[in-house]
Amino acid sequence: MPPLQVAELSPGVFVHSGAVADWNSASAGDVANLAFIVGTRCIAVIDSGGTPDVGRRWQAAVAAISPLPVCHVINTHAHPDHVLGNNAFRTADSAAGPGFVTHARMRAALAARERYYLNALQRDFGVAMKHDDLVYPTATVAAGQTLEIDLGQRVIELKAWPTAHTDHDLTVFDRQTRTLFLGDLLFVTHLPVIDGSLLGWIAAMDRLAQMPVALAVPGHGAAGRDWPSMLGPQRRYLDALLTETRAAIRAHSTMQGAVRTVGRDALQGWALADHFHERNVTTAFAELEWEE
Repeated sequence: MPPLQVAELSPGVFVHSGAVADWNSASAGDVANLAFIVGTRCIAVIDSGGTPDVGRRWQAAVAAISPLPVCHVINTHAHPDHVLGNNAFRTADSAAGPGFVTHARMRAALAARERYYLNALQRDFGVAMKHDDLVYPTATVAAGQTLEIDLGQRVIELKAWPTAHTDHDLTVFDRQTRTLFLGDLLFVTHLPVIDGSLLGWIAAMDRLAQMPVALAVPGHGAAGRDWPSMLGPQRRYLDALLTETRAAIRAHSTMQGAVRTVGRDALQGWALADHFHERNVTTAFAELEWEE
């Protein structure tokens, strides 16, 4: 299969744009944005794709751009569209291969859903993947902490966030170009998906908006330079969820009732709303119903 297509969005910053689509056979699992950063010594890969095939095509794309070794594979979180290509970067001699770096809570999150992910790969993609084919982290960053990695005259900063999109989100900031790789802390066009905390995600967005970003690469949707304005659509959707879910709870609505009504006016312009909005309302309701 051919290498994935990549674009150099800033010097030494390469991005593959995944389709804005569901993770299934129709999209071939290629739905997450993937990236790599080239230093003078080595390369950091950010996320690896949603199937082993996507991972192999991604590894081929990296190798086609630069002969430098991949020294780090960084996973922004444990969702399958971001991690199931990891094995393509593993080498026979693990000591000579890249380190796999992520949030300290990612291991537990991946382990909790491993069986589901492997079953879904078999059922929806016809791909048989075993436990040993999954790549768990070799290094982690604790929540609230930052790790600096030098790729050779190029330092990147890995920040592990408190619970937001998930309970284990990690961002990568390239100092040289002021490029921020947000993983799924930012969705563009693709409806945001809550798998952590609505309140935590909104709080994280406040902090993200203060960062000196020249180029932002979301987990899904187009990268952009209009920062922090490009946070706006996601923020408006999450704020609508918060306001309307709280109102439903105060009106003594049931969760089922809230799912039918909350946030409907905030869905215009979002793709995959029919896949994820009702689940978001359910998650928000469960989080907020006991806050008062």
